[in-house]
Amino acid sequence: MTEGLDTSYPDAASSPGLALWRVTNGWQRLIRAALTPHDVTHVQFVLLASLTWMDRSEPVTQRDLATHAGTDVMMTSQVLRALETKGLVTRRQHPTDRRAISVSVTQAGAALANRANRDVEKADADYFSLLSPADRSQFIQYLLALDSPPQIRPASSEH
Repeated sequence: MTEGLDTSYPDAASSPGLALWRVTNGWQRLIRAALTPHDVTHVQFVLLASLTWMDRSEPVTQRDLATHAGTDVMMTSQVLRALETKGLVTRRQHPTDRRAISVSVTQAGAALANRANRDVEKADADYFSLLSPADRSQFIQYLLALDSPPQIRPASSEH
C-alpha cells in the first residue's frame, strides 16, 4: 500500500494552487476557442494585442514588448517571427541601438488584434459573469497583488 500525499491541506479543494490551476485551464480553453477563428494562438494574440496597445511614439523593442506582456524574451522573439511570417508585425533593426530589434504592428495585424480582442473580451465577460461587479473588481485586485509578489524563497523539503 502506498502512502497518501504529504500535504498541509485538509482536502484538495483547500489548495489555492490547485484551484488556480483548474480555473486557469478552464479560462484558457475558452480563450483558445475564441481565438480559433482568428488563426492565432493565445500567446500570439497577447503579443499582438500588447504591441497594438503600446505607445509607439518611440520604437518598441522585443524586450519592451516582453516586459509589457510578461513573457520570456526568447519566446517573444520566436512568436514575433511567426507573426511576421503571417504579415501581422514587422521586425527591424532598432534605429539607435544596434543590438535591439524594434517591432511594429502592421495594418493587418492591428485589424486582427481588434477583431480578436472583441471575441476575447466577450469570452472574458461570459466567463467572469459568475462574479458580481464588486467581486470581479476585488478579484482583479487579488490578481494584481499576486502578479508582483515579494521575493519568493525556494520551498524547503521540510515542514
